[in-house]
Formats: sequence, C-alpha cells, structure tokens
Amino acid sequence: MDRQTVHQDMERTRASFHDLHAHATPAELRRRSTGTRWTNQQLLFHMLLGYLIMRALINLVRVFGRLPPRTSRAFAAVLNTGTRPFDVANYLGSWAGGTALGPRAQSVLFDRVIAALHRRLDAETDADLGRGMYYPTRWDPFFQQYMTLADLYRFPTQHYDFHRRQLTLKQGSRWHPPSPTS
Repeated sequence: MDRQTVHQDMERTRASFHDLHAHATPAELRRRSTGTRWTNQQLLFHMLLGYLIMRALINLVRVFGRLPPRTSRAFAAVLNTGTRPFDVANYLGSWAGGTALGPRAQSVLFDRVIAALHRRLDAETDADLGRGMYYPTRWDPFFQQYMTLADLYRFPTQHYDFHRRQLTLKQGSRWHPPSPTS
C-alpha cells in the first residue's frame, strides 16, 4: 500500500469539500442532487459520512481480522440480509445530518475526521494493513467481498468521488474526477 497516495487522496477530497461549500450558494445547497433523493447539502453530508464511518469499519477489521474467516463471512451474510433497513437508516441519517449541519459545521467535521485518519494510517503496521474481513457487498458498491485494512483506507475516497459526480452545484461542471491511474 502506498500510504502517501492515500494521504494525498484524503487531502484532495478535503480541499474539494471545502471548495464545494465555499462556492455553493444556499439555493444550490437546497437543490436536488442527481440520482439521489437528497439535496446537495444532504449529499455532501453523506460524502462526509463515508469518512466518519471509518472508525467503526477499522475496529471491525481489528476484531474480525483475528478470527477465522468464516466468522466475518457469516457476519457479512447477516448484514446483507438487512440491506433494506440499512438503506433506510443510511438515507435518513444523511438527510438528518445534511439538514442539521450547515457548510461550516460539515467542513470542521471533515477536517477533524481527515486529521484523525491521517494519524491512524501513520500508526498502522504492515501487518495491520494486511488484515482483512468479509463485507456486506449489498451495502455499498465499493465494498468488495473481502477487504484488507489497506483496501478500507481507500473506500471513503472512492465513495466521495462517486457521489461528487451526483452534485448539481454550478461549479460541478468544472470538476473532473481523478483519472483511474491516480
């Protein structure tokens, strides 16, 4: 795993998140996004949420990565059966968070979570990064059937870049996602 690339990707998304909020008008933030039922402001919170859930996901790998693989496979299967309630909670959580937290609060929270992830990534050993578990693939298109901790550190940026394309902010037409090789 190239840690520096992961650090750079997190910094890129942090700068992008600030830029999106800095240039969006209140009317643009209230506008519907493309392909979701959220407003742009709610979708921005959902993009932040991809980073916020990392603490829980990292802790799951720390536990399940030390257990026999069949344990996390069974756990993932159970979670996959609960996809519909997860989707409802995911929608409502992002709706509530995006409605309650404005641009400033979201940006401050984004800075905090990125700083914490930088510190955690720097503290990970190679053995930690190689540990993995099975995931509920029906919960998110970026969850692979089996992911290592190294894979997991790439997840929130993939999630961010995917949803960034769904924003309907005026500046959105000027934004281009990173190339697949970066």
